[in-house]
Order: sequence, then structure tokens, then C-alpha cells
Amino acid sequence: MSQRFKDRVIWITGASSGIGESLARVLSDQGAALILSARRRERLESLAAALPGPALVIPLDLTDTPSLPAAVAEAKAWRGRIDILVNNAGISQRARVEETEVATVRRVMEINFFAIVDLTGQVLPIMLDQGSGHIVNMSSVAGYVATPMRSAYSASKHALRAWSDSLRAEVSGRGLSVTTICPGYIRTEISRSALRGDGTAKGTDDGLIANGMDATVAATKMAAAIHRRRREFFVGGKEIYAVYLKRWLPGLVAWAAPRASPE
Repeated sequence: MSQRFKDRVIWITGASSGIGESLARVLSDQGAALILSARRRERLESLAAALPGPALVIPLDLTDTPSLPAAVAEAKAWRGRIDILVNNAGISQRARVEETEVATVRRVMEINFFAIVDLTGQVLPIMLDQGSGHIVNMSSVAGYVATPMRSAYSASKHALRAWSDSLRAEVSGRGLSVTTICPGYIRTEISRSALRGDGTAKGTDDGLIANGMDATVAATKMAAAIHRRRREFFVGGKEIYAVYLKRWLPGLVAWAAPRASPE
């Protein structure tokens, strides 16, 4: 196994399941020292114990703003630096606009956008002082091509993608890189925890997600993109081509969107 992340200190949020967990396993196999964050301590500790490399568990609710400075300080103190921050934590949505309460939209935006802005803003000075660093933001194909039942989710991922572009331009020439990863359908628990209009969890899998790309396969591809410091990286099945269709044939995408699966 390649050791291309040997001794790199990588902080992954949303590491207790799905893409975050798979990415942790892949990066640890490739030599990284990992900081693992999510709300579920037990799952993080179980994951840390199973990894071949060193790992620090920092349980964290990213929407608990007052807790972030202490978490950032603990993360830096562990190895004296933070080389890569992977903003992976997020939540999805499955409800029509007219059925979705504003509080639910705010919750999706808070987790998928504002919490990432907050954490990144606190880690950024550390990386600038180091003169090196890499911010990896997990957006989505849905941030390019919005489909039914995902209005708040698509909006949050679109916002994150635009914010990442501005951040990348601002840190250019200062030793830092910004990578935006846009997954398509990856086989994870995301649809089960997706919010209905009233803010309750959907509780069931979507067919598209259940039949999506294996999370370990996706994480391996993501790790390669992070290593290459790609500006933007799409990963998934045929659905990622919708991004290019949106760019070159927007009328076709507008025609197809109402016919997309509303799962």
C-alpha cells in the first residue's frame, strides 16, 4: 500500500460512518495520522481501534459553536500541526419545498455550510502560520444539478462549492490548497438520516443510494484526488455526467429534472 500520506495529520469530520469512515480507513492505510470527529464517540473509538495508524478521537457536534475553539486547540496540540482538514460531515433532505419547514432548511444549511465555514475559519490561521495546508470540502453533484426533494440539500452544497472557490482564490500563493469533492450516488447511510420536511429522519434507504458506488471504492478515488490537490473532483457512476450536461445542455437537464426519481 502506498504511503503517500505518511505522517500527514488529517482531520476528518463526519468520520463515524459512510464516506468519512471509509476515507479514514483508506488514509490510515496510506500512512496518515488521523483526527476523527463526529457526534458518536463509541463509533469513533471503534474505528480508531481498527485503524493501522495513529488516531485521535475528538467527539464533536459542529453546530455547537462554543465547543469548536477547544476542539481546534486539541487537534493542533496532538501533533503540533494540521495538514489537511476534510469537511465531510453533512446531512441530506427528502421533502418537497411546500412540505419543508424553514427550521429544517436552516438545520441543513447550518450543518452543511455554516458549520464548515466556522471550523475552517478557525483552522485556517493554523495552516497559514505553518505556511502549508489543504482544505477538502465535501460538496455534491447535487450542488450542480438540483433534483426534486433535495432543495435545501442542493442549496447548501451549491453554497459550499461557491465558498470553496472564493477561499481557493484567496489562499492562492500562500501555501494552501482547496479541493472540492462532488460525490454522486455513494452507498452510505445518508438517505436514512435525511430530513423530512418536519425535520424527522427519513429512516429508509433510497434505491439510487443503495445501488450506488461502494464507499471504499469512492474513498480510494477521493484519496488520490486529495493527494494530487485537485481543485474539484467528481466521483460516482453515470450521474456525474449530469454536471457536464448542465453546463452544455441546460435545457435538456431542465426537461429531465422533473422526471428524476423523487426518492
